[in-house]
Amino acid sequence: MRLVSYDDGAGDRLGIEAAAGRIWSSRALGRGLPASMTGLLEGGEMALAALRSAARSATDAGRPGDVDPSTRIAPVPRPSKIIAVGLNYRDHVEEQGGRVKVPQSPVLFAKFPSAVIGHGATVEWDPQLTEAVDLEAELAIVIGRLARRVSRDDAFDHVLGYTCDNDVTARDLQYGDRQFVRGKSLDTFCPMGPAVVTRDELPDPGSLAVRSWRNDELMQESNTSHLIFDVPYLVSFCSQAFTLLPGDVICTGTPSGVGYFREPKVLMGDGDVMSVEVEGVGRLTNPCRELGRG
Repeated sequence: MRLVSYDDGAGDRLGIEAAAGRIWSSRALGRGLPASMTGLLEGGEMALAALRSAARSATDAGRPGDVDPSTRIAPVPRPSKIIAVGLNYRDHVEEQGGRVKVPQSPVLFAKFPSAVIGHGATVEWDPQLTEAVDLEAELAIVIGRLARRVSRDDAFDHVLGYTCDNDVTARDLQYGDRQFVRGKSLDTFCPMGPAVVTRDELPDPGSLAVRSWRNDELMQESNTSHLIFDVPYLVSFCSQAFTLLPGDVICTGTPSGVGYFREPKVLMGDGDVMSVEVEGVGRLTNPCRELGRG
């Protein structure tokens, strides 16, 4: 299934995205189904199975969509935590010209949940705060079941599915602060979406094309087969240190091609559009705006 969240004016609601961009409200598919992503995560496997059955019936009946796609928000609107992985593609390490080395274990940092926005929402920044905004295309893991000290072999049992993440970064703050929190967590700097694709539809997250664009210019093109630390390893590794709660997100890292390490640098500006695409998940697109302009 392709799970989405949308705002109906009274709060965030759960939807299922079907063929041709149709979106069904979970509440319209039957009584007792979870009304929000939070409700689905709290309901666990039984709620997911009921929703899957209802979606199958709606597909068979050719049910039209009942949700305006423009009301879509981030599929997981309020994760308790977002764990990001740095330097997880060898070519991204190499493009930094010897500044860093290939890690022997995952390099973790956090992005604040207040940075989360959805597909189509605007990435905004104050040009007096940063003048070096960059994009990073990433596959993101969404946790579906509490995970604490789980093994690599059991890791997939705790995964709800996958989404696209754009790890938007203020490079001048990232390197000026000498740590990542501020440069990675400015408001709007964590676009996610357009949907969470459940893991049964993506049984092999280790072989997915990953791309990004600045406007029409292809910036990044790689594959999750090049991850240094793969999906089950990351889930297991993170769970040794932190209890992963349903809805938590692990961003698996970005490949080479980001704008900051090009010569000359290619950075985001007012009016630009950033897009991230993960094979089987979809394309996440967000316009850019410098605050104080327009």
